[in-house]
Amino acid sequence: MACIGKWTLLMSIALVCGCSAILGQSEKRKVHIVYMGNSPANPEKATSLYQKVLAKVLSGKEEVARSMVYSYAASFSGFAAELSTTEAASISKMPGVVSVFPSSVKKLHTTRSWDFLGLSTTSNHGLPTGGSNIIIGVLDSGVWPESESFSDKYLPDPIPSRWKGTCVSGDSFSSSNCNRKLIGARMFPNGYEQNFGPITGPGEYRSPRDAEGHGSHTASTAGGSSVKHASLFGLAEGTARGGTQTARIAAYKVCWFGSCTDADILAAFDEAVADGVDLISSSIGGSPQDYFSDSIAIGAFHAVQNGVFVSSSAGNSGPSVYTATNVAPWLTTVAASSIDRKFTSSIVLGNSLPYKGVALNTISLSNPWYPLVSGEAIRNASSPLANFSKYCYDGTMALDKVKDSIVVCYGGVGAPDATVLAAGGAGVILVDSFDKSVGFAFSLPCSVVGTADAKHILKYINSTSFPVADILPSITTVDDSLVPQTAIFSSRGPNIITPDILKPDITAPGVDILAAWSPVSSISGESTDNRSTSFNIISGTSMSCPHVTGAAAFVKSFHPEWSPAAIKSALMTTATPLDGDKRFNKDGPLGYGSGLISPTKATDPGLVYDADTTDFSLFLCGLNYTSEQVQLISGFSNFSCPEEVPSVIDLNYPSIAIANVQGSLNKSIIRTLTNVGFSGNSTYTVHIQAPKGVSVTVSPSSLHFDAPYQRLSFHANFQANSLPSEQVYLSGALTWTDGLHVVRSPVLIWPASFTVQ
Repeated sequence: MACIGKWTLLMSIALVCGCSAILGQSEKRKVHIVYMGNSPANPEKATSLYQKVLAKVLSGKEEVARSMVYSYAASFSGFAAELSTTEAASISKMPGVVSVFPSSVKKLHTTRSWDFLGLSTTSNHGLPTGGSNIIIGVLDSGVWPESESFSDKYLPDPIPSRWKGTCVSGDSFSSSNCNRKLIGARMFPNGYEQNFGPITGPGEYRSPRDAEGHGSHTASTAGGSSVKHASLFGLAEGTARGGTQTARIAAYKVCWFGSCTDADILAAFDEAVADGVDLISSSIGGSPQDYFSDSIAIGAFHAVQNGVFVSSSAGNSGPSVYTATNVAPWLTTVAASSIDRKFTSSIVLGNSLPYKGVALNTISLSNPWYPLVSGEAIRNASSPLANFSKYCYDGTMALDKVKDSIVVCYGGVGAPDATVLAAGGAGVILVDSFDKSVGFAFSLPCSVVGTADAKHILKYINSTSFPVADILPSITTVDDSLVPQTAIFSSRGPNIITPDILKPDITAPGVDILAAWSPVSSISGESTDNRSTSFNIISGTSMSCPHVTGAAAFVKSFHPEWSPAAIKSALMTTATPLDGDKRFNKDGPLGYGSGLISPTKATDPGLVYDADTTDFSLFLCGLNYTSEQVQLISGFSNFSCPEEVPSVIDLNYPSIAIANVQGSLNKSIIRTLTNVGFSGNSTYTVHIQAPKGVSVTVSPSSLHFDAPYQRLSFHANFQANSLPSEQVYLSGALTWTDGLHVVRSPVLIWPASFTVQ
């Protein structure tokens, strides 16, 4: 999904991402991904090989050439091509092919946040290995290179010599737009153009330049330079910066007009790994798919295999459970949570009574008072949709009553601010019965109130012959009681593909985040909003994902030798669980995973749960992939799945999930810890927080490490005569500590009766 849009939340509708492109009859050709596993032995001959595959189902060299969209060969094997359903089915049966699937369309999952996480403006100074050697790749809508967030003013060091990327030219973009901060910028339009036609006209650049703002926002959040006095027209004023300010940024534009095709996403992953990035941030998602029919899961598998950490957004379809996306275990899946900041816009009525609403209202009304009307009371009787006038739906209100008035509208249908603005209205008081925890920008003065305040406002309107009101510009409020809560929009688990792997993994700030923006993009998302800004405040798991990328870059700057799984473990086991008494934390780890990231703690976790391609290969065996399939995917030509099928629950994961328990419970798991503490000699003891009604034993109960990077294993057994009959989950934790380090793993158990609430 996009960074969460105001009408997505205010209408209380969870929009489903990743719908396939609308195409014609089944035999009409459309772009398919042909995935063939690990990178080829001879990448320079890969395209020729793929053409031979196509030639078996197509007629002649010209048709093969026209069909080919992308050739993938740097980090994995495969290609994107226009195929009919029949042709795709034929290729899927060929030797050496892991999967064939249509190139679907995914969506973008759409400051003070780093202060809140404990990284001050000086936290990036004096890093042992130098944060300036870290390269962050961002798959998104491009970048606005002139933003101060991408200035290289304080980066005297040369670009790392291992960097192999480039800056491609295009509309309003040239290689001179890159510098020592923004060291790479590529675009991937082929998949989009095959689906929707040429990228032309206003509203987009056929280049790495960001017309939407989303890509600039995520890139600057992950690794942007420090910019003092950044704000959205005075709101949230302060220093905007990334998690690792000295990191280098490489932008990979895969999203066009808000849509991102699988073919383009895979091409970007392939290039990013070949270019030499250390981390990839992908705030993009669709509906969960089998891992090797999912472009992000495929790209991430081979990125991680090549030592590249990948973080992805969990999605914006909360608060329902079973909505998390990007759930492959080699991905770090990020939920969104609130920070200690809120934007309030007061409403003052003619009777002098004030009401405090929530909005990013940066527009001042020119007069002290405006007529106040209710959309429901000024319905246009001639409209067939007159009954929708309370929602201020287009055409349902008497326009003469709207002009120069503040209108009370209910959220639920359409875009009331755009409708009122088009009719010459002065402002909107929006009634949202669902939630007021997220601030949004509107195209005219607007403030969002709950139903209780709305009743008082409507009572005032009906009590006087000439009701009037004023909407004041928003102010920034910092309040510790606001945090941390799982964002209402943040997608929840369980993991619908592999329930025994807990998802999301972790949470990070994703509500009301200030970061760089494209000055040609609408602040409110409405085409009639012509305000221009270099920084914007938006919300979504799109915003939390780059926070984790930045935190991972911070950890990697201390430990460049650590694997992606080790970095992920460090972030998860040092995270802080959220307060279950808070309203939106009731889903526990299904909402926030291991908890809120703590970047500084993650630099010294003591122990990590590490995993590599062999571990993930055994995991795939547990999902009933054949030895031949795993050989293709992993590149291990001699690999064979064990005769006794491994349990997916035994993947060396930093959290523990036991799903779909029927009747009694008797489950044993194994985990292996690696000593990464500064002291080679240490003893850790386990502390068990058993889920209610479950007996938990751990053997051994203490682990003595006498060398750095020593690995020791333990078994944990979970027993219960029965689980509660209610559709609930049980949570607990296993924590290893040596008195200095605290290595915590959440435990989640739920019965087979647990369903969507």
